[in-house]
Amino acid sequence: MSQTKTIGIIPARYASSRFPGKPLVDIAGKSMIQRVYEQAIQSHSLDQVVVATDDDRIFSHVDSFGGNVLMTADTHQSGTDRCAEVLAVYSDFEVAINIQGDEPYIDPAQIDLLVSCFENTNVQIATLIKRISTVEELFNTGIPKVVVNHNGRAIYFSRQTIPFQRNAPSQDWLHLHPYYKHIGIYGYRAATLAELTKLPISSLERAEALEQLRWIENGYLIQTAETTAETIAVDTPEDLERLKAIGRRL
Repeated sequence: MSQTKTIGIIPARYASSRFPGKPLVDIAGKSMIQRVYEQAIQSHSLDQVVVATDDDRIFSHVDSFGGNVLMTADTHQSGTDRCAEVLAVYSDFEVAINIQGDEPYIDPAQIDLLVSCFENTNVQIATLIKRISTVEELFNTGIPKVVVNHNGRAIYFSRQTIPFQRNAPSQDWLHLHPYYKHIGIYGYRAATLAELTKLPISSLERAEALEQLRWIENGYLIQTAETTAETIAVDTPEDLERLKAIGRRL
């Protein structure tokens, strides 16, 4: 366990414009939310794991397989806001890890890596990055990219490919600079998370549709840690079929 008392929170909404009911879909005999939960509780750094939902069906299902679950408001605009409500209930935790509910095979070691960032008492917010190795990923605007400084802190996130290589053909960019994609798992100190929920949507966030830009625009520092493990997120029914085709099993 981490020396800092840490809770893992898995936000899970039933409503989704691209994939309604996603947390309850079956993946090789278990629901997606159960698979995420079972991966999360294998982390060595979490003192508690809880699913945060606004839907009775998800609540009942998590309860049925013995998971910790909390009913939260249906008015939250983001998983960050939902995590803040959970921390108001579990108020003795110092750090919260926001675990994506659509990554059924998340590696517990990635959670441990993220929690380790908070061994530095100056870290307010942390997230993971992974080096990009293919041109397809590099220029896919559906994959957020991140630029970091020499201390591993995020300078900027973008759906565009950054930095731009002014004097080189695009097929050479990966050989000229290390490019990173963002892995969407976050950690926050409790006090910082409470502050983040009070910030209005920023202009950069509105432009890129990336919530973390709101934090940077308001002066918060985001520490990153580099993972080599791949993540497989399920955003659409097509993603689910692709995951099944890969044939991954726990």
